[in-house]
Amino acid sequence: MKELAPTEAVLLDIDGTLLDSNDAHARSWAEVFGRHGLPPTFEQVRPLIGKGSDKLLAELVGIDHESPRGKQLGDERRELFLKEYLPRLEPTPGARELVQRLRDDGIKVVIATSAKGQELQALLRQAGVQDLIEAATTSDDAEQSKPDPDIVHAALERAGVQPVEAMMIGDTPYDVEAARAAGVDTIALRCGGWWGDAALAGAVALYDHPAALVRAWQESPIYRRRIPGG
Repeated sequence: MKELAPTEAVLLDIDGTLLDSNDAHARSWAEVFGRHGLPPTFEQVRPLIGKGSDKLLAELVGIDHESPRGKQLGDERRELFLKEYLPRLEPTPGARELVQRLRDDGIKVVIATSAKGQELQALLRQAGVQDLIEAATTSDDAEQSKPDPDIVHAALERAGVQPVEAMMIGDTPYDVEAARAAGVDTIALRCGGWWGDAALAGAVALYDHPAALVRAWQESPIYRRRIPGG
């Protein structure tokens, strides 16, 4: 069993964690697939949201995201999401309060997302936390997207901490898997939808949404690892 250390940094996912956007991502992918005569439906896309577009395209339609067709699909999906879907999305309950709570406790906050760099600021702005975030890593900083651990490794480096000094907060099994592979514990949130508790069972704690985590702050793994004997 690894030694527990005080939590010095929290690695935060965005989609489904701070922003209620998972369904919108799936719908934008399904719409673009339909435009190109490709078969995947919303129901087939939705379970893969949380993985990077490279893995989603490969698994659903067998297309390399770096190929001309893969780049076209990715660009169209991104443009559609940012223009038509993102402006209507809402933060998850307590998203800003959670980030503020972490900052107030002196914990470094680093975004660790499978989103592309050009989406990052728009996502943070819609989640209402753009002014609170000083460091982020995206799929642009990683060889492989979630559930591979590359993004988590990059976030740890950005934070300047060891895995035992960090904790991940995410909403998908892919967040849990990526963090575990990097030696980081995860707090999972149910607000990402779709996945039941069993799929998130690798997390060290489970809450409905950021507001529930903030309400239970003094019982949370983050807080308890900050105090002697916690």
